[in-house]
Amino acid sequence: MRWGYVINVTGLLIFFTGLTMAVPLGTSIIYQDAGFTPLAAAGGITLLSGAIIHLAFRSAKADVLTQREGMAIVAACWAAAGLFGALPFYLGLDVSFVDAVFESVSGFTTTGSSILTDIESVPRGLLAWRSFIQWLGGMGIIVLSIAILPFLKVGGMQLYKAEVPTPVPDRLRPHVRDTAKVLWKVYAIFTLLQVALLAAGGMSLFDAVCHAFTTMPTGGFSTFNASVRHFDSVYFDVVFITFMLMAGINFTLHYQFLKGQPLAFWRDAECRFFLGIVLVFTLVVTWDIYGAVYNRIDHALRYGAFQVVSIVTTTGYATANYELWPGTSQIVLLLCMFVGASAGSTGGAMKCLRVIVAFKYCYRELFMLVHPHAVSRLKLGGKVVSEDVARSVLGFLALYLGLFALSTILVSATGVDFTTAIGAVATTIGNTGPGFGTVGPTENFAHIPYAGKWILIWCMLLGRLEIFTVIILFVPEFYRK
Repeated sequence: MRWGYVINVTGLLIFFTGLTMAVPLGTSIIYQDAGFTPLAAAGGITLLSGAIIHLAFRSAKADVLTQREGMAIVAACWAAAGLFGALPFYLGLDVSFVDAVFESVSGFTTTGSSILTDIESVPRGLLAWRSFIQWLGGMGIIVLSIAILPFLKVGGMQLYKAEVPTPVPDRLRPHVRDTAKVLWKVYAIFTLLQVALLAAGGMSLFDAVCHAFTTMPTGGFSTFNASVRHFDSVYFDVVFITFMLMAGINFTLHYQFLKGQPLAFWRDAECRFFLGIVLVFTLVVTWDIYGAVYNRIDHALRYGAFQVVSIVTTTGYATANYELWPGTSQIVLLLCMFVGASAGSTGGAMKCLRVIVAFKYCYRELFMLVHPHAVSRLKLGGKVVSEDVARSVLGFLALYLGLFALSTILVSATGVDFTTAIGAVATTIGNTGPGFGTVGPTENFAHIPYAGKWILIWCMLLGRLEIFTVIILFVPEFYRK
């Protein structure tokens, strides 16, 4: 393991993070708000720190990057981004350093959980930074760096595989750098389209940009205390639902569609499964809350569909307090937190692809009990799923559920009640945003003890980096030759 090169690359990406602070800094200049000083100071500290780290280890070079080094770089860069990204919040708001890191990591990992009690009082420059880091984290800061920074051409595929949220990373082009560029272009096109539609509906340009920056990465940060419920608009609800669904679908399919393959979505088994469970869950929740919460079926459908789409895509926007809904609806929404969106999307949680493979694997085991001498292969979309991929999927699901249980116990040990602990861990490890109990859609995470917040920060990183990239750092074999 060449740790010097790992630190070298991490320093460069810290420097890059400092450069991105120019975007919210420009916002503060435009609106002349109190965010200018903390953003300028944070930007300067980040740029200087990144430059010093890089120069101190500039002699460390690598012609070939191993998979272990790729994982170490991705984990280190995300941890560093969370720490340095917290500086604007720490310097500009009356919050502790732990709270600032929580908000920053929640942003970069597109979790959307917040410790802010009065979002509308935050300077616009800091709100812009809060939204922008979600947009950066959605497609991935490493993927963006691969696309625009030439020094990462070494080992680009190892970095790409360690960050992209899918068990089988797609390569749209022969070179991984070209693939990264394509993904970011599609991502930017959809973001601009949503900004235009939100602005056309009467939303201010600032709010339209901030909400587009947090919809496409399925992040869920809003510029209002009441989240999207603030607008109380059917038009905006439809726009948000549409773009949340788009963000929850594998971006490879969007690229194929834009290249003239209109049936790309239908031909993909995972996409059909994803849209199918969205439809089924929406119908179940609509039926459950009709009459019990809403007297009009159109209202039940509107609010039921929004909450289901928001949580299954792990965006986390809210237009209703689902904790006041019947138990069946709450269980469905909790299930949504675990299932998540498609692999290759910006959504979090376990991913539909893994759920499908797990179901097919279980069915094959039952089939083999009846036909012990049969030769049965796992297939998905007409293609054989290799045993390596199936084993990886089952290992991921076992780790995911095991870490969820362990983290829930640890958070409960800090004094948090059982329901809140389950909801907080489920929503952070799934990168969803709101949970249950005292961290529901109308509350925040400010009251969670510091120890509990560090555990939840850990859960956010686990969820965003697909468990393996983080947990492998705690395996002794990782450090042995």
